[in-house]
Amino acid sequence: MTVFEGTDPINGLVVGGGQGIGLGFVQHLLADDRLPEGWPPIGRIYATYRTPSANLEALVAQHPERLGLIPMDVTDEAQIAQGIAQLQAQVGRLHLVLYCVGFLHEGEIQPEKSLQQLQADHLLRYFQVNSIGAVLLAKHILPLLKHSDRSVFASISAKVGSIGDNQLGGWYGYRASKAALNMLMRTVAIEYTRKSPKTTVVMLHPGTTDTRLSKPFQRNVPSEKLFSVERTVTQLLKVIEHLRPEDNGQFFSWDGSRLPW
Repeated sequence: MTVFEGTDPINGLVVGGGQGIGLGFVQHLLADDRLPEGWPPIGRIYATYRTPSANLEALVAQHPERLGLIPMDVTDEAQIAQGIAQLQAQVGRLHLVLYCVGFLHEGEIQPEKSLQQLQADHLLRYFQVNSIGAVLLAKHILPLLKHSDRSVFASISAKVGSIGDNQLGGWYGYRASKAALNMLMRTVAIEYTRKSPKTTVVMLHPGTTDTRLSKPFQRNVPSEKLFSVERTVTQLLKVIEHLRPEDNGQFFSWDGSRLPW
């Protein structure tokens, strides 16, 4: 038995579905032969994007009845609320919510190697995208999860957000924003036990994945530890498949092991 009981079709939302791991999830969820064995059929998938995505448009052309697109900048709560309202007008319930938006570098903003490189506006950007967007999504998505079926709300976190595992230092903004994501979503998990008790909230470390986010930092990553998007998504879906209610609020690595806070 998978995390999703029964065989009725399930509906999913992938936030940040235009590229990287998010796009990989969308592609897998639309391809029945790429899902873990025993998963129920997928009904409707919705994917959010910040900028238009040719990849998503191509998938809509292939699956017009199964894939819906929603524009959403997760740093703008009004856009989150508007996107969820658009979703509610089309579907009554969700079973799988995946928060795949992540920010590590862009233009002048690069992972800090020392205290001297810290800038307040850069830190705010890390928290807006990696932490605050997820908890605001949890705020607005709740009505679509409050139903009698089991559901999962999974956020892509990172092992470098583990305080207990931090041995190297550096990367202040990224580390802190992922640690904040873990705390915020752990707290969501506790509140959801009262308001949406059939929902399991988890944080997932995907491993180093060959995407635009990790591209500048892949030089020192052994080839066997640099995962393709295909492999990462397959591994994370297996972790989700085996979730149990008692896993609510936990932080998992790509291999299913629990990570320290």
